[in-house]
Amino acid sequence: MCQREGLRADSSHFTLDGVPIRIQGGSIHYFRVPRSYWRDRLLKLKACGLNTLATYVPWNLHEPMKGVYRFEEHLDLEEYIRLAAELDLWVILRPGPYICAELDLGGLPSWLLRDKNMKLRTTYPGFTAAVNSYFDKLIPRVTPLQFSRGGPIIAMQVENEYGSYAKDEQYLTFIKEALLSRGVTELLLTSDNRAGLKCGGVEGVLQAINLQKLSYGAMQYLADMQPQKPLLVMEYWCGWFDVWGKPHHVFSAQDMIAEVKELLDRGISFNLYMFHGGSSFGFTNGAVDLGSYRPQVNSYDYDAPLTESGDYTTKYNLLRDVLGNYQNRELLQLPAVQGRKVYEPVVLSQHMSLWESIRCTDMPFRSNDPVNMENLPVNYNSGQSYGYTLYETTIYRGGALNSRNHVRDKALVFIDKHFIGILDYRTQEIAVPHSERERILGLLVENCGRVNFGPVLDEQRKGLVGDITLNHTPLKRFTMYSLELTPNFINRLQTLTWKSTNEKPLYPAFFRGNLTVTGQPSDTFVKMPGWSKGAVFVNGQNLGRHWSIGPQNTLYLPASWLKSGDNQVVVFEEHRAGEQMQFAENPQHCKTIDVSRQPFCTIA
Repeated sequence: MCQREGLRADSSHFTLDGVPIRIQGGSIHYFRVPRSYWRDRLLKLKACGLNTLATYVPWNLHEPMKGVYRFEEHLDLEEYIRLAAELDLWVILRPGPYICAELDLGGLPSWLLRDKNMKLRTTYPGFTAAVNSYFDKLIPRVTPLQFSRGGPIIAMQVENEYGSYAKDEQYLTFIKEALLSRGVTELLLTSDNRAGLKCGGVEGVLQAINLQKLSYGAMQYLADMQPQKPLLVMEYWCGWFDVWGKPHHVFSAQDMIAEVKELLDRGISFNLYMFHGGSSFGFTNGAVDLGSYRPQVNSYDYDAPLTESGDYTTKYNLLRDVLGNYQNRELLQLPAVQGRKVYEPVVLSQHMSLWESIRCTDMPFRSNDPVNMENLPVNYNSGQSYGYTLYETTIYRGGALNSRNHVRDKALVFIDKHFIGILDYRTQEIAVPHSERERILGLLVENCGRVNFGPVLDEQRKGLVGDITLNHTPLKRFTMYSLELTPNFINRLQTLTWKSTNEKPLYPAFFRGNLTVTGQPSDTFVKMPGWSKGAVFVNGQNLGRHWSIGPQNTLYLPASWLKSGDNQVVVFEEHRAGEQMQFAENPQHCKTIDVSRQPFCTIA
C-alpha cells in the first residue's frame, strides 16, 4: 500500500493527502460511553455532518496502579479508533499525559502523588520517568493507526492547555520528543485558551485555540501568532460542566449555531467540545478550585448536541441543518434513538452498617500519624485513588477537635460509631462531648474529586494530609481502612449478614434491594428521593454519587449494565435513607443557568 501524505498546515488551509480539507469535528470520550453504544454515538456524529472524532486518553484509567495497564472492554482505545475508521471518520487523538477533561487530577494517576516531591507536568525526573513508562505502553498501540499508515489518526495533541500552567519551559519539548521518538509522524498540535496561547506553544507544533465566543479578537491573535497557518478551534465549547451545589449549565442552541455559522463563513476548522459528553461514572469526577473547592457532578451531559443518554437535541438538529447546507450534500439517515424505560420502584429492604462492612476491606493499616490516601499500602503499593478512608484512634477526653485544614475533602466524625459532625474546608473545628472513659474517634474521609485544572495539581493528596488536634494536641496511633467501594468490595458484602430495614439503620450504611427486568433491558435514569448523600451500585457497577444538593437529580443507568431478571441494587448512604429508589425516562436537574450570563473559568 502506498504511504499517504498526512495532515499538513503549510498554508491558510489544511491539506490531507494533498487535498484541501476543513476539520469539522466533535469530541466523544470512549471512557465516558458504554462500549455497546460506541457505534451508535459515532454514527450520530457522522450523521450530523461532522468528519472528525476527537478524544482524550485518560492515563489514570489506563494505568490505575503503577505498572498495571488496562486497555480492554470500555478502555479498548484501539478498537474505538478502528470503529471511527470503519465509519470513515478522521481522528484527532489527545493522549496527554495531562488532559483535564473534568476528570480526577486531570487524568493523571493519583499514585504519582506518593512521591512527596512530585512536580506534575514538569521535567521533574519522577514525572518524566512515569510518562515514559506509560507512553511505552500507549503510543505503540496507536502509531499503526496513523493516517500515513492507513489509519484514521490525522493529528495528535502535545499535552493540553499548558499555557495556563507553564511551570517548565522544557516540558512541552519533552512531550513532543516523547511522541516523535515512539513513531508519531502525524501533525502535532497544542490547544489553549486565549490567555494561554502566549506560553502554550512549542517549536514546530501547530497552535489551536479553545473558546465559546468568537469575540475580543481571539482568532486574529492566533492568526498573528502563526502567519500563513490554518486556524483551528480545538475546543468550541457547546455548553459547560456542572459542580455540586450550583445550577445546571446550559448554553442556548441559537447562540451556539450563530458561532458555528461564523466559523464556517470564515473557513475556520473546529471541534465541538463536547459533541456528546456521556458520564463520569463511579468516583472519576474531578473538581475546580478557584478560591473555593467544588467537586464536579457525575453527569458530563455538557448541554451537548447529543445528550448524556444519546438523544438528539435542538442543538443537534440545527447543527445538522447548517452543516448539510454548507456541504450541499445529503447526510446519513439519522440512527434510531434507544428506548428508555421507567422501571417499578425498588424497595431497599435490607441494610448493613459501614462498621460491619469494614470486615470486607483489606487488612487495616496502623500508623502513629494519619497517612493520606495515596500513601496507604494498598493496591500493590499504589495507594488509594477514590472513595473513602476510615481513620480511627482512641481518645480519653472531650474538647475542641480541629482539622487544621488537613481534611481532603470531607470527614464525617464519629464517637463510638455515633455521628457528631462534619469537618471540611469551611468547618475546621467541632466540639467533642466530654467523657471520663476512653472512646473511639472515627473520621470517614471522602475524596470528593481531585482538582483537574490550575496551579494546585501537586496539592491534591486526599484523606487526612496532616495532623488533627484535640485541644491543640495532635492525635496519634491511627488505624486506617481503605474503602474504595470497588465492584469486588460490593460483591464481598453479599457474603455478610444483612438486617431488615424494620430495624433502624446505624449510619453510614449500605442498603440492598432488587430490580426485576422483564425482557430486554432498556436505559433508564435513577432517582433517589428522600436520600441524602452516597453512591449507587447496580450489579456491582458504580453509577456515581447521589447528593440531595443537586443540580444532578438522576444517575444514568445504561441497559448494558442490566440483565433480564434480577438485578442487585446497593446504595451507600451517609446520613438519611429514603423509602425507595425510583426511575425516570429523562434526566432531572435543579435550576439552570445560562453559561454565557456568568463569568466562568476557561477550562475543559
